[in-house]
Amino acid sequence: MTLEQLGWNSFFQKQLNGSLAPARVPARVMEHVRSNIYRVHTGLEESPATLPGAFRHNAATRGELPAVGDWVGVRDTVIEHLFTRQSVFSRQAAGAVVAEQVIAANVDVVLVMTSLNRDLNLARLERYLASVWAGGAMPVVLLSKSDLVDAHTAEEAIADVAAIAPGVTVLAVSATERSDGEGRSLSDTLAPLLRPGRTLALVGSSGVGKSTLTNVLLGRDEQAVTPIRDGDDRGRHTTVSRRLIPLGDYGALLLDTPGMRELQIWDGDGLAQAFPEIETLAAECRFRDCRHEGEPGCAVRQALDDERLDARRMESFRKLEREQHFAAVKQDAALRAEQKKRWKSMHKAIRRMYEERDKPK
Repeated sequence: MTLEQLGWNSFFQKQLNGSLAPARVPARVMEHVRSNIYRVHTGLEESPATLPGAFRHNAATRGELPAVGDWVGVRDTVIEHLFTRQSVFSRQAAGAVVAEQVIAANVDVVLVMTSLNRDLNLARLERYLASVWAGGAMPVVLLSKSDLVDAHTAEEAIADVAAIAPGVTVLAVSATERSDGEGRSLSDTLAPLLRPGRTLALVGSSGVGKSTLTNVLLGRDEQAVTPIRDGDDRGRHTTVSRRLIPLGDYGALLLDTPGMRELQIWDGDGLAQAFPEIETLAAECRFRDCRHEGEPGCAVRQALDDERLDARRMESFRKLEREQHFAAVKQDAALRAEQKKRWKSMHKAIRRMYEERDKPK
């Protein structure tokens, strides 16, 4: 493969010309095997690469460590440099620690997959779309398992999703029947998205059919799949790690991801694009800092009263806005604590250095 087939473009070439040491070779992270072991592809070969402890120590946050899809500079199978990302899909890491978890780096399209049987949740889709827009990628919604519902139900679902995702492509597909329900093959339906050198990430809950879709596009059973539970149609985890997979004849790359039980907002910059009608109305409010909670001249409240704005959409927006604000406050506090810790460590090292220097010979 060439670097261009792996997704290399002028954005990264400018960085190569400006900052990468001659001895370092650009490579793309194809898989994160374990804490400090990755698999990278240089265009000539795919091989293991290690992340040295100094790299981890110098990273201010977890988000500054390499993730699947990243471009890195490698010297003798050691990762020494991380290229600035063109896009990123992140979430707040699970647990009590305030940290960014990078799900996919340098992706052009994020395929948000949800099933039409019992998995369709508009509020959750809004959360995914806000996160995709925030990271700079293009979202596409795939409504899977169209073979399990009738045509009318599928049409209604597409209309409901299109209403909350203006400008976003929404497709109903069946990976099991390998079609889109309209007589077209699944490959033909998705072909316009699978351009050579383009990177796509596949995200969604467990059991929606991500691994099955990956196998269909690959033309072979590479990803393990298991059926959903009979009792509640809930999914089961089958994919356990993120991996960047070349899609053969298409020339594109697909990043399959484990199912996510939760997606907490890390960056709120995508709210404006996920809720464009609220942003448009907010621009008409009397006060620029209007909170839409009873201030005079609030265009958003007026639209709610007139039923021109969907109350469910507004509640979803408020929930994500509160979550983003809370996350931003926690991020600032965590960053200050990390900086304080780094300064204390640095001062201790300097003090030890002077103590060693001043010891009697």
